[in-house]
Amino acid sequence: MKMANPLRGEVLTLYKNLLYFGREYPKGADYFKRRLKAAFLKNKDVKDPEKIRQLIARGEFVIKELEALYFLRKYRAMKQRYHLEDDKTK
Repeated sequence: MKMANPLRGEVLTLYKNLLYFGREYPKGADYFKRRLKAAFLKNKDVKDPEKIRQLIARGEFVIKELEALYFLRKYRAMKQRYHLEDDKTK
């Protein structure tokens, strides 16, 4: 019987979180999903727990970058929307 890797749950959670954040990716959700799947498949044979932790940390960094990207995009849209309205009131 094969022993399950204790980090497997963390990896699955990371994958699901990244899939969720990829829904609004600028190049499209399908593009993001394909790239995500390829990245995870590329590392599917990694067995070293320390290397797996490094990959998880990298994935969590990507989530933070996506959050920042989406926040900035919303901020720019709001700024543009309200800036245009400010110009009209003058």
